[in-house]
Amino acid sequence: MTLRAVAAVDLGATSGRVMIGRVDEGTLELELVSRFPNGPVEREDGLHWDFAALYEHVVEGLAQAVRREPAIESIGIDSWAVDYGLLAHGELLAEPFHYRDERTARGVEEVHAIAPFTELYGRNGLQFLPFNTLYQYRVDTRLDDADTALLIPDLLAFLLTGARVAERTNASTTGLLRVGSGEWDTELADRLGIPAALLPDLVDPGTVVGELRPELVERIGARLPVIAVGSHDTASAVAAVPMATPSAAYISCGTWGLVGLELTDPVLTDAARDANFTHELGVDGRYRFLHNVTGLWLLSETVRAWEAEDGTPVDLPELLAAASAVDEDVPLFDANDPSLSAPGDMPTRIAALLGADAPSSRAGFARSIVESIAAAFAEAVQTASALAGREIDSIHLVGGGSLNRLLCQATADRTGLSVLAGPVEATALGNVLVQARALDAAPSTLEDLRALVAATHAPTRFEPRG
Repeated sequence: MTLRAVAAVDLGATSGRVMIGRVDEGTLELELVSRFPNGPVEREDGLHWDFAALYEHVVEGLAQAVRREPAIESIGIDSWAVDYGLLAHGELLAEPFHYRDERTARGVEEVHAIAPFTELYGRNGLQFLPFNTLYQYRVDTRLDDADTALLIPDLLAFLLTGARVAERTNASTTGLLRVGSGEWDTELADRLGIPAALLPDLVDPGTVVGELRPELVERIGARLPVIAVGSHDTASAVAAVPMATPSAAYISCGTWGLVGLELTDPVLTDAARDANFTHELGVDGRYRFLHNVTGLWLLSETVRAWEAEDGTPVDLPELLAAASAVDEDVPLFDANDPSLSAPGDMPTRIAALLGADAPSSRAGFARSIVESIAAAFAEAVQTASALAGREIDSIHLVGGGSLNRLLCQATADRTGLSVLAGPVEATALGNVLVQARALDAAPSTLEDLRALVAATHAPTRFEPRG
């Protein structure tokens, strides 16, 4: 069987990349083409994304991919959730705001004065996160000047093709999608002063959005369609989690740790609401019943602060090896404490939570961070099991966190469950698989797609100790 090739654009909160995916009956491969930085930039009116630079990186990466693999048949785009750009007459009004901008606090207060969180949960099934899109929309003074609002992957797809659509898995993170129907909640939007006309038509993963604009065909080097994938990066990642049974939990771990179960029906109970569990949509209409846990952001921000203090890079593998060798018990802190949500001087804020017990060595401090993340993972797994009434027999940990052996082992130890680590590139693999399926180049069911992942990307197993 001939290998089929697609291009996957995978954008995270700290970096992005363009990859080539190759698929046939027994093959699933990724080739990195380009990697580029991404992150917040401070402007006069707040924290934004440098979207112009991001777009240029994407287009150049796609051009490199086509030069390297002329057989590429399509493009898929996934990214972080909730952030958006506003269009007026086909032009971007301004740089998209960053979800960590402080304006969202005012949005929460104003939205909840109109629609209390208990009502919102019954409508959208989402956990409370202060940066969810509806809170951002509420305080965005530019809405009246716009004719379309597009989440980041959809905005990039528009710039590539001219098509204005909202891919459903990412749209489910806005707070404006009804949890039962998966359609826009225009009545809620109207109550919140959000013009429903801004919300574009919804499409499902696997839909052909459109073809590259003529000027981009010349620049990229091929006339390619853009196919909607699970454009929320976690939706793509969960699609590629090699779960063989519904008794498996997943943790998609990078900047955030998304911890949960895949369900076919929502759990809209008071207990689920109080536990702050969310119902984001996944590929093929599944529910990603999960809780956001602050992930390796805590470690990366701590390392960044130490590097600034030292003026030299920190060797992360060396630091983690030293942390693994720490014999004594280390103190824990709440990884989800709101004081840890913003960038800047993470060691000082963590030390304030640890108090007098804060480890004095960097190895011990790093061990406290990793063990605290694992403890938060364990609590979320236990809560998911109780809320869904489902016994959990294993955990699949995918994404960048699967390379952190200390974190994987700590998660196994604290949950008492086997942890199956990998694939690292679950998000890009899910992106590739949905494109390939749309091209009739991959199996038709989600279960068979995952079986292909399991056969080609065997996970590393960590068993609980003691």
